Amino acid sequence: MSLLPAIITGLALGSMYGLLALGFHVTYAVSGTVNFSQGSSMTLGAVAGYFFLVLWGWPGALGIPAVLAICALYGLIIERYAVRPFVQRGSDNWLMATVAVGIIVDNLMLFVFGKEPRGFPSILAVKPIQIVEGAGVYPLQLLIPVIGLLLATALHLFTRRTRHGVAMLAVVQNPGAARLMGIDVGRAIAASYAASAVLAGIAALLIAPLFNVSSEMGTLFGIKAFAAAIIGGLGSAWGVMLAGLCLGLIEVFATSYLGSVYTQIITFASVIVILVVLPHGLLGRAGVKKV
Repeated sequence: MSLLPAIITGLALGSMYGLLALGFHVTYAVSGTVNFSQGSSMTLGAVAGYFFLVLWGWPGALGIPAVLAICALYGLIIERYAVRPFVQRGSDNWLMATVAVGIIVDNLMLFVFGKEPRGFPSILAVKPIQIVEGAGVYPLQLLIPVIGLLLATALHLFTRRTRHGVAMLAVVQNPGAARLMGIDVGRAIAASYAASAVLAGIAALLIAPLFNVSSEMGTLFGIKAFAAAIIGGLGSAWGVMLAGLCLGLIEVFATSYLGSVYTQIITFASVIVILVVLPHGLLGRAGVKKV
């Protein structure tokens, strides 16, 4: 693969990791918890999108909002039944509960959808644009990084420049004080989980035409997205998106120049090296302990 198409492909793939990682960031920034079912949210979004848009032929103006609504509902269910009961008791068992729910949903998708991958046609992934002689990229691969960066920008501005965004961030710092200020803490945390799942649904709809839809597609994406979230710093929207882009580029270059056998080895070895050099992430900061 030529250099420029490889870079574009890596940025598109990395944007997917970044979008999923933004979901980890949202729940952590608001509640101090992490939605480990994020990969299953992506699988759910892709499968729902296949049924609505491909199998049943719904128009995009109807099918896409329906998919994102299902993802949002899934996020609300995760928060209500797999996170809130444990957090209220001061237990960290929400971690295992979210993992368990994700596994259950993945297996339900396997039962409903089947094991074989299926194509997800898109007019943006039919005819490649020739970037250099003999090599091209699909228009969708150009669009994905733009959407990813726009969503990261919107999330950053929302949490830093709007009243509701600042209120959501205040929840994790001092829930009691937030309640005294009139902030509905439970609703803010629930909204963060809904937003997390919606981001996964957007990622699913964008990547499905390039990778096909399968009942297992969210598993590895979810693991790599969590790696991106850790590398970027869970508290930074820009950090997790930047880390996702870096992982995508590393993966594509490893595949292009060393072969697919070495892709996962190089990718996860890079994760370890980055965390050794930057233990708090690309844009993360060390926590301050008061004594």
